[in-house]
Amino acid sequence: MIEILLAGAIATGTAILLPALGELLTQRAGITNLGTEGAMLAGALTGVIMGISTGSPWLGIGAGILAGAAVAALFAWAVVFRGTNQLATGLIVWFLLFGLTSMFGREYNGQVLPPIGKLAIPGLSDLPFVGSILFHQSPIVYLGFALIAGVWWLLTRSRVGLLIRATGERPLVVAAAGNRPRLIQFLTTTLGGGLSGLGGSYLSVGVVGNWSNNMTNGYGFIAVTVVIFAAWRTNWATVGSYLFGAAITFASQLQARGFAVNQYLLDALPYLLTLVVLVVISSQRKAAPEALNAALAAR
Repeated sequence: MIEILLAGAIATGTAILLPALGELLTQRAGITNLGTEGAMLAGALTGVIMGISTGSPWLGIGAGILAGAAVAALFAWAVVFRGTNQLATGLIVWFLLFGLTSMFGREYNGQVLPPIGKLAIPGLSDLPFVGSILFHQSPIVYLGFALIAGVWWLLTRSRVGLLIRATGERPLVVAAAGNRPRLIQFLTTTLGGGLSGLGGSYLSVGVVGNWSNNMTNGYGFIAVTVVIFAAWRTNWATVGSYLFGAAITFASQLQARGFAVNQYLLDALPYLLTLVVLVVISSQRKAAPEALNAALAAR
């Protein structure tokens, strides 16, 4: 049971982890993108359409990334260059994509494409206990592992990451140094949207193998919440994402084993459990990026 729970936590939590890493980058640059859910929906549907059209799930994944990036670029253009309200614009983008994906996805409801499936890492997948949990997963899960390290390194060890963090803290100083903070925010938000699109296409193409309306089920909003409660730290954002995956797996295992638990309570369990634990771990949180606070307060 424990191995099933932990393996499910990794597999399901990756659908939260990918947009959470994207939102982490975005918020460190001083922008909150509530349109993350819309970018995930765009990635999920586009991935299915491309996968069915070409017969290649990997082309579907790539198309999903581009779709998520395009949605985030639209949001970033409005917020960064036109000065619109961040929260309102994010919600509008979500509503827009919810409607568009529901309309254009109707003919794809029920159509199935072979999911990417799992890849066992030779040697490592045979290790006792951890082998089946960490090394017998989808290739996108392994990409998620790499992205955890990559985002951490980018933000803490690279000059690009320094510019992103400085833009989130002191955009005027960044501008005085000869850089363009608004362009940095635009590009970082677009990159974050690409990771959200990857999360959506992983869900539709990599796990489920089909499309259904609103299939992301609020995962984008959970990703935004995970980043905030994790205090903009990569390690805690990772913990929060996999925790949510564990809660979903636990709820599904209760159902599969015939426990007489109210269905609505089971549906709420992952969100409730994640919220409680993130509140606990955020007790030692650090301050939000100043530009993020200023932008939200100004609106």
